[in-house]
Parts: sequence; structure tokens; C-alpha cells
Amino acid sequence: MFAKIYRPSRNAMQSGQAKTRHWVLEFEPAMAKRPDPLMGWNSTGDTASQVKLKFDEKDQAVSYARKHGIPFRVTEKPEIVRKPKSYAANFSADRKEPWSH
Repeated sequence: MFAKIYRPSRNAMQSGQAKTRHWVLEFEPAMAKRPDPLMGWNSTGDTASQVKLKFDEKDQAVSYARKHGIPFRVTEKPEIVRKPKSYAANFSADRKEPWSH
């Protein structure tokens, strides 16, 4: 059972950062999914791939994996720095590009 520890990315349909502050420990599937002969749905006998554990800090997730003897990989994404802008900056005389319309 191999696990990956990561911070989930934001939803592509929204600009907010909700549910991206916590760390997730997720087990990678041990076997490939196969189609069910009766219904045709994808299925697997590996129930560990359905488990997602959430932690507030990366250190908590790493210590949990080490305590239980779970091999893991940590994936970190760069922190996004947002520069606050005002609507009035669109009409500033110091704009780098001229107003297009």
C-alpha cells in the first residue's frame, strides 16, 4: 500500500480557495479497475483506494504515515501569491498598456 500526501487544487469552476488549505493522505490503487460483467461499471476489490484522510498540517500526515508504516510520497505545489487590484487601476494614467476601447 503506497500513499500520496498532497494539498488538493481548487475547483476549476470557481475562483475561491475553499477546501485547499488541508493536506490529504490518499492510497494509490493496488490493482487496476476492471468492468463488471453484469452491469459494465468499473469496479475493483481494493477498498483502500477509497480512503482519504484529511490533516490540517503536512507534518501530521507524514507522522501518521510513519507511525503506521505506510510508504508515502509528498507532493507540494507552489504557493500562489495574489496581488490585490482595484477597479480604479484600470483607468490609471500609469497603465503599462493603453486602454483598448
